[in-house]
Amino acid sequence: MIAPMASFPDLARRVRALPAAAPLADVLPHAWIVGGAVRDLLLGGAPADLDVVIEGDAVEAAGRLCAALDGSLTVHDRFGTATVEAAGHVYDLATARAETYARPGALPEVRPGTIAEDLARRDFTVNAIAVALDGRVAAAPCAFEDLDARVLRVLHERSFLDDPTRLLRLVRYATRMRFAVERSTTALADAAVADGALATVTPTRVGSELRLLLREPSALDALAWVGSWEGALGVSLAVDAPLAERALALLPDDGRADLLLLASACRSVAGARLSAWLDALGFCARDRDTVVACAQAKGIEGRLSRASRPSEIAAAVRGAPLEVVALAGALGAAGVARAWIEELRHVRLDIDGADLLAAGVPQGERIGRGLAAALRARLDGEAPDRDAQLAVALATCVP
Repeated sequence: MIAPMASFPDLARRVRALPAAAPLADVLPHAWIVGGAVRDLLLGGAPADLDVVIEGDAVEAAGRLCAALDGSLTVHDRFGTATVEAAGHVYDLATARAETYARPGALPEVRPGTIAEDLARRDFTVNAIAVALDGRVAAAPCAFEDLDARVLRVLHERSFLDDPTRLLRLVRYATRMRFAVERSTTALADAAVADGALATVTPTRVGSELRLLLREPSALDALAWVGSWEGALGVSLAVDAPLAERALALLPDDGRADLLLLASACRSVAGARLSAWLDALGFCARDRDTVVACAQAKGIEGRLSRASRPSEIAAAVRGAPLEVVALAGALGAAGVARAWIEELRHVRLDIDGADLLAAGVPQGERIGRGLAAALRARLDGEAPDRDAQLAVALATCVP
């Protein structure tokens, strides 16, 4: 439905008052602000970035907006969309479109459409509200009622079959916003999972949605929900919430909570299978290797539990990512893991290879052995200053 400005005067005014919306009014007065920005505004937020739908050429409109705001423009030719970054805001512009699905899980076939058709293709009613800068309001049936009731509802009964990645979005939105799931939507989601709908989607699309889910503050709850789907993602996820919470408590700010959470749920998956699964989902090599190493953290936990001296702790975790150490600590070596994470990993020598070369040590592996010995002594408090470290290193280097 599309209503005149008089029907929703306050909503239209509130949208136009957003700092990100104000610059649009002069350039694109008939543009529609859609989706999450409108939803979050109605929930009391103040979105800084906007999804903008144009009933026309979105790329041409983005060019005009970029020029007017002296921003930067990125055109996504494959999708006919564009992103403008200007004045601290991000604008994602798309042409209003209608779409059909040739088969379950396939990418949609799209054509330019109206705003009503564009809203009808969206995932949930609460994301199917649009406000034009000229005051018009469009919304899917039940959209305002569902937002007021804090309920997630799909727009039609084939929603999860057409695009099974909506199952992961359902979990992400429900856990993030603490929304309930409408009864028929729950039944449709359960049926889609049971029928293997996610297997009809390319793994990389599933991986993209899973990565978004893992980055949410509510990721642990969301992962537990997905884990209840009994292998629907391709492997069985076993979420141990207390273990994950202990590991997260040890993880420092420069660690990756998303990778740690996923790994904690994959500890029963064999390393080769886990690696292949993560590759199929499109994880980059570094993230894949971190998850696989974390999932096998029990071995490091054993070495850490046997370590007593700081140098032994350092040796036990040598080369391991922070996430592995945090999970090993959560498995039973919390004290020594915390010592490494909070203190020992920051210990540095006051000497380097140039100092050994200057002292007459020839280039080669002896320099590495000398520095390693000096670091062990530094960690154990036996070489607190430069002179002591140099003496240890030289004593190790000399045949």
